[in-house]
Amino acid sequence: MRNLIHGLAAHIRHVVRADRAGAGGRYVDGTTAGGDAEFPVDVLAEEAAWDYLVEAGIPLAVYTESHGLRRIGAHPRHVLVIDPIDGTRGAAADMEPACVSIAAARYTDAPTIGDIDRAMLMEIKTGHWMYADDSQPGIHSSGYPGRLPCPGTTTDLERMFWTLEFNGHPAQLMVGAYGHLIDASANRGGVYVVNSASYSISRIITGQMDAYVDIGNRLLRDHPETEAAFRTVGHGSILHLFPYDIAASVYLAERAGVVITDAYGESLHDTLLLDIGAGNQRSCIAACTPELHQSLLSAIHW
Repeated sequence: MRNLIHGLAAHIRHVVRADRAGAGGRYVDGTTAGGDAEFPVDVLAEEAAWDYLVEAGIPLAVYTESHGLRRIGAHPRHVLVIDPIDGTRGAAADMEPACVSIAAARYTDAPTIGDIDRAMLMEIKTGHWMYADDSQPGIHSSGYPGRLPCPGTTTDLERMFWTLEFNGHPAQLMVGAYGHLIDASANRGGVYVVNSASYSISRIITGQMDAYVDIGNRLLRDHPETEAAFRTVGHGSILHLFPYDIAASVYLAERAGVVITDAYGESLHDTLLLDIGAGNQRSCIAACTPELHQSLLSAIHW
């Protein structure tokens, strides 16, 4: 299974990199099943993933962003939850923040993030990758300086380097919730928007970032009256974290000792892997230390 996952990630990356001039155009080609904008590079990566797995011929259930659940062969034992490109806009612009994200779990009627037993992230532009599974401790990686994981030790909100999410999130509402944290950390720390949950969380594992914040889903749950605003910026859809966005990165982050929860501070393990309905979308706060994680939960204006 490890060889299959690694080969799949490398194949998707190769296909996307080889055709980046043709498929990397920065224009929308449609919408995904969840309602997010779909770019030509998404279509290319989805086709590459399916073709590779069909040719491999191993019985599998396969869940991808655009096509949902499909099966290869009879009686699959595992399901692969694949986001062929997490960070479509980065890939379309030929920038670094874009990853192939693959998580595997035993195939049941309702597998969850807690059921994941192996995961890989591979960066589209660099080819750097990180992988872990239940059969062995630690994180295996290639391309990064030094060994992973190496999360930081930051506890100070003013000094944190962090990423946050705006896609499908009303900017005014977001700034009202954490604008004071942007002001506090933009000079003494660093504030980034990269449009890839996987890449953002992986940067905490590498020690380049201290935290990742995506709180839209909690704000909507706490304040249902904001739904119209979320749908306006989502062009009719609610675009919060889908399971495939974070499945692999949650597994890897936990293996790395990163504190990662939803925006209520609760485990993400009960998130259903094969359900992209609004009730199963999630928020996320990840931090390199428990102190920073708790400070974020306490400081955001809910």
